[in-house]
Amino acid sequence: MKPGDTLMKHYLQFKDLRAQEYAYLFERTREIKQRFKNYEKYQPLVDRTLAMIFEKASTRTRVSFEAGMYQMGGSVVNLTTGDSQLGRAEPIEDSARVISRMVDIVMIRTFEQTKIERFAAHSRVPVINGLTNEFHPCQILADLFTFIEHRGAIAGRTVAWVGDGNNMANTWLQAADILGFTLHVSTPSGYELDFDVAGVKNRACVKLFDNPLDACRGADLVTTDVWTSMGYEAENERRLVDFEKWCVDAEMMAVARSDALFMHCLPAHRGEEVAAEVIDGPQSVVWDEAENRMHVQKALMEYLLLGRIG
Repeated sequence: MKPGDTLMKHYLQFKDLRAQEYAYLFERTREIKQRFKNYEKYQPLVDRTLAMIFEKASTRTRVSFEAGMYQMGGSVVNLTTGDSQLGRAEPIEDSARVISRMVDIVMIRTFEQTKIERFAAHSRVPVINGLTNEFHPCQILADLFTFIEHRGAIAGRTVAWVGDGNNMANTWLQAADILGFTLHVSTPSGYELDFDVAGVKNRACVKLFDNPLDACRGADLVTTDVWTSMGYEAENERRLVDFEKWCVDAEMMAVARSDALFMHCLPAHRGEEVAAEVIDGPQSVVWDEAENRMHVQKALMEYLLLGRIG
């Protein structure tokens, strides 16, 4: 898509796309991943450039976007707050105007959602949320594709979220609303989901549980995240106490469905939010999940830049 095209889309949170678009993206991901596994060259993004802007460091986000863009035939510019004006005095709006004149698509991993929204509002090219304090849509995109790969359609299923009511939980809530599955949520007191942040008014797609064991009961997928997300390190000692009962262990997996999967966005702390026997056990698909970040993001970049293929 060309700058100024009225069809240009950004991907700033999960609800930016519709269910039909996700069905298309999952099918494109399947096809693109299959080509990758078969060592088939597929480079629809030749002469396209991705700018990656990191205010929060990341291993998986950088490798998955950078490797994915190169595999699709494009090139990558990597920026951090240390080597760009984003961490200094230049307004975000000005940075957006300049950067988007030089590249074809931008991925930003930052703190406040408002920052990426301000950038997107002044960008001539699509902007992708690589993570903010409020949302992590690319990760949930990968998680959903991983579930579909292993177990089929997600509609009508039950996903259990155990832990912090953070950006991952907010995004799972949006996904449940759009894709028609039920989200079971159990968080410690004081760390609950914020429905206003998620922007989801349909409470029918979510059930809240005080006891994490009850949240896992009958679930098709059990998933969690670290107890202390990046930017909240000062709260770590208190969180270790508050979250003590929210460690996904063998007992929780035992009350889920017998074929339930376990996921974690990584990095993980064994013995804190998840027991080693779970993350390293037979129900865990965390390594497929991590790899699939790359494949879903390739499909996403293709869609944002080229629209539907075929």
